[in-house]
Formats: sequence, C-alpha cells, structure tokens
Amino acid sequence: MKIVNLALPDVTLRLDLEGVIRDVSFANSISTEASQGLLGRPWDETVGEIGGSRIRDMVADARANGVSAFRQVTQRFPSGLELPIEYNAVRLGGRAGLIAVGRNLQAVIEVQSQFLIAQQAREHDAWRLRGVETRYRLLFETSHDPILLLSAADSRIMDANPAAFRALAFDAGPDFLSSVAPAEREAFRETLGRVREHGRAPGILLHIGAAGTPWMVRASLATAAPEDVVLLQLTPAAARTAAAAEPMPFGEIMEFLPDGFILIDPAGTILRANRAFLELIQVVVPALAVGQKLGRWLSRPGADAATLLAYAGRHRVLRSFSTSLTGELGIETEVEISVSADLPRAPRYFALLFRDISRRLPVPAAEGLATTTPGRRLIGALASLTDEVGRVPLLKLVRDTGGLLEQHYIERALEKANGNRTAAAELLGLSRQSFYAKLSRYRMTDGAESEAAASTGD
Repeated sequence: MKIVNLALPDVTLRLDLEGVIRDVSFANSISTEASQGLLGRPWDETVGEIGGSRIRDMVADARANGVSAFRQVTQRFPSGLELPIEYNAVRLGGRAGLIAVGRNLQAVIEVQSQFLIAQQAREHDAWRLRGVETRYRLLFETSHDPILLLSAADSRIMDANPAAFRALAFDAGPDFLSSVAPAEREAFRETLGRVREHGRAPGILLHIGAAGTPWMVRASLATAAPEDVVLLQLTPAAARTAAAAEPMPFGEIMEFLPDGFILIDPAGTILRANRAFLELIQVVVPALAVGQKLGRWLSRPGADAATLLAYAGRHRVLRSFSTSLTGELGIETEVEISVSADLPRAPRYFALLFRDISRRLPVPAAEGLATTTPGRRLIGALASLTDEVGRVPLLKLVRDTGGLLEQHYIERALEKANGNRTAAAELLGLSRQSFYAKLSRYRMTDGAESEAAASTGD
C-alpha cells in the first residue's frame, strides 16, 4: 500500500553556509517553475524587500544554533510568480551547508481572507439588526397606547410598554387571561386561536382588570425565537351608557372601523389615519403616517398613488381600486380602495377606505375559461408554455403568452358578434384594418376571406 506524506514541503532549498542557493526542488503544486534562475543566487535576493532581512537572520541562526525559527516571506520565482512561503532553515553539519524547507501559505491566506470577509458581513448584519431592534424598541416604549407581548402558547405576558403598566397595573399577575373578565375569556381564547391560524384577528371588546375597564383589543402574530409571540394593542373603549343617544364623534367612529381609513389632500399627503390603516402599513403610532405621502406605501406600477388620485380627481368617486400596500417591514398586502371627494369640483380632501383582500379565498381563474372550447384551448396552451420555463427566455414566454391571450379575446369577440368581423373589431376597440391584420397573423382566416370581408364591410 502506498502511503502519501501530506507534510512534504512545497519548496526545498540547499544552501551553502553563506546562504547561496545550490539546489532547488519543488512540490507538484509549483513543479512548473524553472529552478535554474535561482541557482547560484543569494537566497535573500530571491524574496521580497521586507523578507531579505528575515532570510539573513534565518541563515545566521541556522549556522549558530543548528536550526532557525519559522519565518514567512514572499518567494519570487524566475517566471515572475510570487507566493507566500513559510521557511525553516537547518544546518546539515560540517561544511555541508544548510537546507531550507518551505510551505506554501497561499491556500491558508485565501481561507483567512474569506473568513475575514464573512466576519465583516456578519458584523454588518448584526449592527443592522441591532439598529432595527433599537428603532422598534423606541417605538414600543414611546407609544401612548398599551402594547403587550404574549406567549402564543399560554397567554403569558412576555413584555409590556410603560403605557400598559400605567393603564393595567397587572394586578392579576403575569397571565393576561386571568385579568380578563371570566365571561369573556373563552372569546379571547378563540381570538388567540384565530391569530395562531391566520396571523391576525378582528378587534374584540374586553373588560380587563379588577375594575373591569373596557378595552378594544387587537391581536396579531409576531414570530420570535424560540416561540411565537402575540402582539396585543389596547385602545380605550367608551362605555355604552344612556348618553349613547348622542352622536359619536367622527374620530372615534373612524378608529372603530375594521377597514383602513385615511383622509388626504389633493397632493396625496395623509391628514388623518385610523388604527386599521396603521396596521396595514406596519406603523405603530399615527405620527409616523400623518404628514407622509401615500405614495410611500402605495407604489405598485400602474396602480400607484398618482394613478389613484388622477382617477379620483376626475370622477370624484372611485370604487374597488385593486392594488397593494407595502408596509414598513416590507410586507405586501393586497387591498381594494374606495375613494370619495368632499366637493364635485376642485376637491379639498379625499377620504380613502382600504379593505384587506389578501385573505379572500382565491377563485381559480380557469373555472370561467373552462366552460368554453376556446377557454379550454387557452388553458392547454398556457400550460404548455408554463412547461417551457427554464428552457425559453422570459421575454419570449411573455410575448407568446400575450399572443395567446390576444387570440383568445378575438375569438370571444367574434362569438359575441355572431361572426361579424366589423362588430368584433368595434367590441375590441380596433380598426377594421388592425383587426384583419391580427386575424391574418394568427391564421384565423385565409387571405381571400379577409379581402372579401374588407370589400363587403362584413
């Protein structure tokens, strides 16, 4: 069995007592280097400028003590290659001279460099996370409303901001459930179950503490190691008394809305915002939203704040405007927006209502298409295009998909127009020439039929 010695030196130099190189041998890693250019030269002249003094010290130590300490130098080879080598020199005895063995440190230096880069990246991420944590801890501490962090498993209070300590006093102990009125505990357990399943739950009215103070409680799920945490936001709820016959101020009504509500000026600056809207944009306090442009969170191309305001300014009322809000934490929520202006001309304010539609059960888009033969063909063609992902460039896939959809809608228009091409072109908003050109492109009619239709005004 052949035994490979992994400790063999990469460079071996035989020197005379004056440090002049008399013989050279290389390991396989640098065997292509010619050694003739090193023979007969003083060893200290074949290394970098800084390494010359180290080589002279090594030669002197080996002559005097028989062996030298390890030194790292940059070895220059005749081809111009420079490698970091760690040498150790040993005296052979008598006038036989010295032998120097060296180990190539290039791999070690590369590993050290990669480790340093990884360490710097880790420190950068740690500082960034620390900055995020500090920012949200500041928001948590300075919020005027009570905020609690509960264990999702057992409703144990894990953290609370100063406003919660002042308002609740926690006279029932660390278990939040024990501070809830007994008749409302089962409803609160169901709310926690919905939060664990869906990530959030609608607000619930709870009477908390020995005094039974009413609070509107909103819960959402926040994932944190090593367990899930439920974030509770508490808002004082006005008691329902005989005075309820008086109309509730609009500001309070706005706060109780389950959907997001804001009031903006024609420039898109937010003037008022309720708590549901703050939840959609992942902001804790209203001061971080009021005075900001709506476009900061509403920026989907083609359905951004500028488009919304243009439609609203032109029509004064807008319903079911579909777009998405991107919150401060990067979470995107699909919403439908309804808009109303205060005046029919030159409005001063716009009221916007945001409805979260991200949790609606999706209706398969293919159900409506599959009821017709063209629809089934379109679904099959789209499925075959999907199989081409990874083999065909994206630009071609998009172009082919657009062609399939265009062909499908032309077929549907012809069906609605009972085959009348002029009427079908009007349904699609196309001129007759453009419509016939598309029929020819997709080979939906031959040239004779196209010419006949054009001459007869089909």
